[in-house]
Amino acid sequence: MARNLSINGARLWQSLESMACIGATEKGGVCRLALTDLDREARDLFVRWCEEAGCTMRVDPMGNIFARRAGRDATLLAVATGSHLDTQPTGGRFDGVFGVLAGLEVIRTLNDHDVHTQAPIEVVVWTNEEGSRFAPAMVGSGVFAGAFDLPYGHSRQDLDGNSLGGELQRIGYLGTAPLGGEFRAFFEAHIEQGPILEAAERTIGVVSGVQGIRWYDIVLTGAECHAGPTPMDRRLDALAAASSLLQKIYALAHDNPPHGRATVGEFRTLPGSRNTVPGRVELSVDLRHPDAQVLLTMHENLAAACAVVARETDVDVALQAIWYSPPVEFDSACIQAVRNGAELLGYSHMDVVSGAGHDAVYVSGMSPTAMVFIPCENGVSHNEIENATAADIEAGANVLLLAMLSKASA
Repeated sequence: MARNLSINGARLWQSLESMACIGATEKGGVCRLALTDLDREARDLFVRWCEEAGCTMRVDPMGNIFARRAGRDATLLAVATGSHLDTQPTGGRFDGVFGVLAGLEVIRTLNDHDVHTQAPIEVVVWTNEEGSRFAPAMVGSGVFAGAFDLPYGHSRQDLDGNSLGGELQRIGYLGTAPLGGEFRAFFEAHIEQGPILEAAERTIGVVSGVQGIRWYDIVLTGAECHAGPTPMDRRLDALAAASSLLQKIYALAHDNPPHGRATVGEFRTLPGSRNTVPGRVELSVDLRHPDAQVLLTMHENLAAACAVVARETDVDVALQAIWYSPPVEFDSACIQAVRNGAELLGYSHMDVVSGAGHDAVYVSGMSPTAMVFIPCENGVSHNEIENATAADIEAGANVLLLAMLSKASA
């Protein structure tokens, strides 16, 4: 019976289009930062759709939303899926939201065909996955899974000094449901956010794990002075020191091919005047690698690079490690459930390792977990031109449906 079930691709696409209107940008993307009024609007729409589908709703103190479709045996742990509704400042229409609405479409499909699973089915919206407003990323699922405690989660602040806990309360999503728990199995559907599937002409990525991530904040402190009267050899130019450090940061990735990654995504010079030598530079660093030992070596080399730049320039270089997400290997049985779904439906597929972090990383520490990837055009994500085809969206949701049924019906 499961093999003959199919999600309503047109309905799922329309749901994605409707959600993309909330925070829509002129270039066709979405700006819906975590816990803003736009995020509240998106959450409210999701909750309404879930209630219309007959789900019971609960929200925990981190604002994570759980929509449950009852199973025959209420004593069984739920088989869950989900992702996030928050976006990057210049984000796309599919990152995160596809995984949320594919889960809702699974529930709608089961309702359409009057299919009753043995275990409950749940769809989850995790809070602040992107980390673009409140660092670190994936903090909602991280608190849920015990990687962070609740005070830490609530204390995260944006650049304006607003706390995550305060913003949860402001938008009405500071829930009271018990925090934490386990799932019988958890599956997260997502666009790949990279070029591998498209280049290989495969429809489904069977995700075996996620590479490790380390985040840092670096502050370089020199001395402000006048751009005209101050000779070059008398300056403590924080930006000049930062330019030397940038080359060393990127070398960390180039020295560890093909999987090494190094990104400086935030960069600010102070005081920000064209005729004043910068006295302070603030920047972020994102290092990634699927091998924990290699990533540790990259970490150690970053610290050494900061020390070298400080010594050579007489500019103070303060390195702060703010987040570490270790490499993850997903559950073999859940991986096989995804692979079986793709094979049963005749979709081309391949095993992949995720280059991006996802909420599934933290959930995998408490529950059997796997992910379903679909291609995105030219591998582009975290960009307003992010795109995926309706056919691939439908395929990914169908594989998700079969994988979840395999765990919820036994």
